[in-house]
Amino acid sequence: MTAQTPPPPMSLLAELTHRCPLQCPYCSNPVALDPRAGELTADIWKRVFDEAAALGVLQVHFSGGEPMARPDLPELVAHASSLGLYTNLITSGVLMDKAALDALVAAGLDHVQLSFQDIDPESAEHIGGMKGAQSRKLRAADLMMADGIPLTLNFVIHRANAGRVPAMLAYAERLGVARVEIAHTQYYGWGLRNRAALLPTRVQLETVTREVEAARARLGHRLAIDYVTPDYYADQPKPCMGGWGRRFVNISPVGRVLPCHAAETIPNVAFPDIRDASLADIWNYAPLFTMFRGTAWMPEPCAGCALKEVDWGGCRCQALALAGDASATDPICARSPRHRDIGLILDDLPAEVPPFVYRRYGSAR
Repeated sequence: MTAQTPPPPMSLLAELTHRCPLQCPYCSNPVALDPRAGELTADIWKRVFDEAAALGVLQVHFSGGEPMARPDLPELVAHASSLGLYTNLITSGVLMDKAALDALVAAGLDHVQLSFQDIDPESAEHIGGMKGAQSRKLRAADLMMADGIPLTLNFVIHRANAGRVPAMLAYAERLGVARVEIAHTQYYGWGLRNRAALLPTRVQLETVTREVEAARARLGHRLAIDYVTPDYYADQPKPCMGGWGRRFVNISPVGRVLPCHAAETIPNVAFPDIRDASLADIWNYAPLFTMFRGTAWMPEPCAGCALKEVDWGGCRCQALALAGDASATDPICARSPRHRDIGLILDDLPAEVPPFVYRRYGSAR
């Protein structure tokens, strides 16, 4: 590997649209959402998949917003599948019915990741901001299990629902899925706006961790449980996206090519456009991808750290959010001069949880 020719990305996250009928306060989409009128056409997406396969990408994750708001989704899945790419749909399930599922399966869809706001219907619909959403999700899960397509359930955990993790795991076990994700909210975009309402207490986090560990011990290989914790209680940062520009590439609905879904928060950088250059050229040479790739960019204490090729300096977007500088040591790291700030944030969590600030886009149709 050289600085000019990194290994190809393993996965492509194809954000087809920012349209979504839900209004989740932890939404990972940017605060400024892309308009429908600017979305990439099906032909451009197909060209992207051609270039991804040629580059060496193995997986395409169809995401949004709600990717099922795109009526051409089966066409896009079919094209990616024809190239030998593993296809995964990341969906809320609220637009799923049998006809839609049949079309996606016929197109060659390999896997579905179905997201839940909670297991309790009232709470789930309060969090997602959509009446009737939970019953639609449950019907979608039943349809997928009846079809036999591989299914992962994703529960996004935060202060409002952390007490129901055992019920979430029990539902996954009853449904018979092979995998479930218990993933704490990450604090970028709308999640950062709602941090005071979403960030769990230390007691909540410790309780959830014990519950997940107990379920893993009890269920063994019957149910794989992926567990993602909030960084704020850690002393070492996670290798965000496997390292900047190392394993993942993200394309926004309007064609911006990014090293991660939150990279648009970084100011004063140029975001390459897939309509102006090939995916290979952008991945290999675009300044956005090379600026934090590897270790040469690292300040101290990262540069002299024995773990610098383990955590790759942590998360650049989190460094920006917490330290105001995307090139700073991630403040989650105990060696960061800003690590003390994390304790102040945790100490300042309000006893009375503030109301959510919802992400509002409008109709998904």
